[in-house]
This record gives sequence, structure tokens and C-alpha cells, in this order.
Amino acid sequence: MKLAILLGSLRKASFNTAVARALPSLAPSGVSFEALPSIGQLPIYDADIQAAGFPAAVTALGNAIKAADGIVIVTPEYNYSVPGGLKNAIDWVSRLPEKPFAGKPVLIQSASISMLGGARAQYHLRQILVFVDAAVMNLPEVMVAQAQNKIDAASGSLTDAGTKDVISAQLRNFAAFVRKLQAGAALQA
Repeated sequence: MKLAILLGSLRKASFNTAVARALPSLAPSGVSFEALPSIGQLPIYDADIQAAGFPAAVTALGNAIKAADGIVIVTPEYNYSVPGGLKNAIDWVSRLPEKPFAGKPVLIQSASISMLGGARAQYHLRQILVFVDAAVMNLPEVMVAQAQNKIDAASGSLTDAGTKDVISAQLRNFAAFVRKLQAGAALQA
């Protein structure tokens, strides 16, 4: 099973980058990860740009989403919501003719220094993903609260054993979720 990681942060040393980097070591056997292109490569969505032709970075992102068995979105919370760059990436991809997110299994994770761990960003992201017809796994949720105490800033690595266990359990559930959706799609074909 090939999962792709869509990172909502642009910072190389962000807590969410550390969580994303830890995913391969926490995944069940048979699951591999690919990092999707940076959302920082995309221009701000503009229908005039779209009318002239989709930028290559948008097409590449859409193709990578389409090719993956599932998408893991790891995102910070900005101003009680999703980062503008992540919303921009979803806006662009949603306009591609093949609708890469439609029916695609999606998992959401967040890390934050707050007590809520990015919960508000996740709930807004779920609303956005309804429109693009993504198949979001609802439970279990992973919201890494007080990330500064669970991630070593110097090495950029996730250090908290309890958090690793929760993420590992969520990834096992997501792999089962993806397989269930794939089996359902195969029956309908």
C-alpha cells in the first residue's frame, strides 16, 4: 500500500514535519510513504491562471494524489484554521478535471504547541474535504498537543512513546480503512 503525505507546513523544522518524518517507522508492514511536492511551489489560486492552463506543479500534485492509495495530511493550525498554503493546494487540485481527491481515502494529523493539538484546523479541513469528495477516516484522531514536549527540536524527531503508539494505531486503522474502500470499489467495478 502506497500512501502519500501532504504536509500543510512550509517550515523545514516544524513539529508537523517531524510527525510526517516519523510516519514510515510507525506504519504497519506493507505500507510505504511518499512525500507529495511542497505546497509552497504552487501559485496562489487564480482562475485567470487556470484559464491559461494548469501550472505544472498543480498537475504534478494532482497526479501524485491520484496515484496514491491514500493521503495522510499532516498540518499545523493557523488562526484556528488550516494554513493558507494547504487550502490553496486543495483549491487548485479540486479544479483538475480528474478530481484527484474524489473517493480518495484521507487521514488527518496535526501537531501544535496548544492544548488542543490543532483540533480546529482538523475540523475545518474536514469541512473542506467534504466538497472535494474525499473519504476521510474519522476515528481515531491524532492531535499532538503540546508538541514542544514530544518532539526534539534539535533533531526534529518525535520522541514521545505514547504519541508514537497512538500514531501507529491510527496508521493500522487507516491501512484497514483503505483496504475496505478498495474492496468496495472492486465489488462495484
